[in-house]
Amino acid sequence: AEVAAKTAKKGVHSTKDYGTRTINDLTDPRKAKSYSGSLMRAGTLKAIVEYVFNGGRYKMLVPSENCHIVFALENLKSPQPSLPAGAAMRGGQGRTVEPYGDASKRHARLTVLQRTVEIICKGVTMGGVITGEVFVGGGAQRRSFSLEMVGAGLAVVDQRKIEYGEAPKVLVDAQTRASSNRVGLWSIAQKKQQVTVKASVKAKEEMAKIQLSEIRSGNHFYFNVVGNKAGDVVQESMKIFTAEHGTAGAPVDLKAGKIVAALFNDGNGKSWYRAKILERRIGTAKVLFIDHGNVASVPIKSGLRPLDIALSPDRIPAVAKEGILALTKTRSLEDDEGIDAARYFQQIAWGKQLTARIFCVSEGKLAVSLYLDDNPSSINEQLTREGLARAPKQMEVDTLSGTMLNSDNLGVLARELNGAEAAARKARRGLWRYGDVGDDDDEE
Repeated sequence: AEVAAKTAKKGVHSTKDYGTRTINDLTDPRKAKSYSGSLMRAGTLKAIVEYVFNGGRYKMLVPSENCHIVFALENLKSPQPSLPAGAAMRGGQGRTVEPYGDASKRHARLTVLQRTVEIICKGVTMGGVITGEVFVGGGAQRRSFSLEMVGAGLAVVDQRKIEYGEAPKVLVDAQTRASSNRVGLWSIAQKKQQVTVKASVKAKEEMAKIQLSEIRSGNHFYFNVVGNKAGDVVQESMKIFTAEHGTAGAPVDLKAGKIVAALFNDGNGKSWYRAKILERRIGTAKVLFIDHGNVASVPIKSGLRPLDIALSPDRIPAVAKEGILALTKTRSLEDDEGIDAARYFQQIAWGKQLTARIFCVSEGKLAVSLYLDDNPSSINEQLTREGLARAPKQMEVDTLSGTMLNSDNLGVLARELNGAEAAARKARRGLWRYGDVGDDDDEE
């Protein structure tokens, strides 16, 4: 038989080059988003679980689609397990280990690891994780693995999905039974989250007419109050300062936070403006122009000089106020969605007189909702409805409300943002165009 195989040059006796099978790696977020449509249209697929990250997230091989994917159970949140032994020895650092995280991962390993399961793909997160359902077993033993995990108290239904009415009733009922029977995670005494607010003077809501002076991101900006005479005083004073000192630099104290005069060309020639040192670099300093909100790098030797005491912020407060869109979360400018949010904000608000409802101070910034004269919907709501921002969690609303004398209008804004987010999700706009954006995706 061996002689016949050698003669026929079969198998290991073949002289042809061995061809390796190339498998598409859809664990890359960009590829996952591109191919997610075909996976969702394919319906029920067979997949082999190759690795278990935690109780609800896995790496899978889908033979029929010839691809690897990272897959997460839809509507569920699994507790975080401890690091693998190898990663711990290498000094790896991960998220905090949560109760029953290891038990949840162990159950998933015993049930699905290196086994063929059935999956239904329903969405993809911004991090390239395919979300959907997993079914294990066959015939009469076929069952939903999500239902099994929730029923055993090894995972919980995402509270946000419950609030929006998107979580299947069968999952919510299973969680209710697990909670009543105190199994798994529910055996631990559940502590109610309490928001503690430091004893301080409660903020009183104010209204003001403003104009944006700088946009830093989709929800972070600087503004000037219309009619504020301090702006005219500062502008005239700095013209006099420039005329007296010229445009030559002078030695200054480069300590971070120090207020100095910094040279800037606004298109009408170089002039001195009040600025705060943010960071010292080689040959330059990063400064914030406190009356406008813009940031620039200026040469230390030729672009800075000491500011007269009469022009210090103690005598004349900074004209530009720093603000954020209250309860409105956008991505950073490092992400495409963050750039889209900032551009949309600029498109509808820049150069226009806006009405600002100032709620309170949050982390040193004024938390506001902004309105155009011809639109009753706030800019906060418009960004969220376009899928460029996310609505707040209840804890964030409670935290902000606790600092105010009367938070009725803040509560109205929160409800409007939740409604706008639901509409954006349903229409698959912006952040939601590839499907649901889970809480885990925010942290990646």
